[in-house]
Amino acid sequence: MEQRLEDYLSFVISWLPNWLLAMIVLVAAVLVGSLIHRFVFRILTRIVAQRDLFWRSLVSRTEQPMRLAIVAWVMVPAIGIAPLSDQQTGLLRHGLLLCFILLIGWMARTTLHIWTTVYLRRFKLDAEDNLLARKHVTQSRILERVAATLIIGFTLSFALMTFPAVRQYGVSLMASAGVAGIVLGLALQPVLKNLFAGIQLAITQPIRIDDALLVEGEWGKVEEITSTYVVVKLWDWRRMILPLGYFIENPFQNWTREGAALIGTVMIYLDYTVPVSVLRHKVEEIAGKSKLWDRQVVNVAVTDFKQNVMEIRILVSAPDAGKAFDLRCEVREKLVDFIQREYPHALPQVRASGTIVEEARAAGVVATADGRTMQQ
Repeated sequence: MEQRLEDYLSFVISWLPNWLLAMIVLVAAVLVGSLIHRFVFRILTRIVAQRDLFWRSLVSRTEQPMRLAIVAWVMVPAIGIAPLSDQQTGLLRHGLLLCFILLIGWMARTTLHIWTTVYLRRFKLDAEDNLLARKHVTQSRILERVAATLIIGFTLSFALMTFPAVRQYGVSLMASAGVAGIVLGLALQPVLKNLFAGIQLAITQPIRIDDALLVEGEWGKVEEITSTYVVVKLWDWRRMILPLGYFIENPFQNWTREGAALIGTVMIYLDYTVPVSVLRHKVEEIAGKSKLWDRQVVNVAVTDFKQNVMEIRILVSAPDAGKAFDLRCEVREKLVDFIQREYPHALPQVRASGTIVEEARAAGVVATADGRTMQQ
């Protein structure tokens, strides 16, 4: 009975064409690899069920590349069994080698992203004092993009080196060096400049995510830092795009470099007759009733004397740049309302002696609303 079965299988195999038999072997290898992956994935899922978030996410996110890797691993012996020509076997093995290289790069990139995401979960950008969070988020995001660029570069390099023609060309190019190296360096100068600028920004951190900046005469917050440019969300929701190298080579103002709290300045020009002590008491009252004031700084000082008015500087502090701006507006509005009601004569005005005014009226010269004079 067994002999007849063997003879029957031998007859069927000899009758089937080679290409069909090869397809059957390869499809069977794919099915076996899928079954092995399902078994291995279930075991790994149970093992990491009690582990931390990183390992659970890693197993979950790498399910597809793991399946492809196991299938490719099973197909290696299947190619040797299948009735293929030497050329077909070489092409398939080369394809599997490329598949392994790309899968390693894919899994490395996924692992890097998962680790960065899990690490940054402990920091909250929406916290009241988010200086530490902004520092770690900025550093991690920049280094992640730089590392991802390196992973992609190395993956493509190893993949290209599997082709003999490209490998020989690369060796000859490296041997020739000289002009080829200079041309390549000039061509890659912008890319390398931004790459090293990104590393320098991640280490020194002159800017961070959510930093308040005054750059190119515009105020806004750092919304995104990529491997080549920085996106600044301006106060009116426009986006300013600047290369990474800009923040290394050009001066700019960072309003949240060491902390989010800021001191806002309000300048007002009043007549010499206004009582400064009453004004100081009113400013302290306005700040005390405001929800925007952080209870740190409030100050009123006469900083200069002009020809017709005196310059009064008011300082009030707030937890961040946005609240400082709103607090300055609130102080201006309420202070002007107070002066208009209580000391209207203290508002800036042009003085003239009685004799000059009487002579001007006698001559028929009157002043218009915009300060010009006209003949009656």
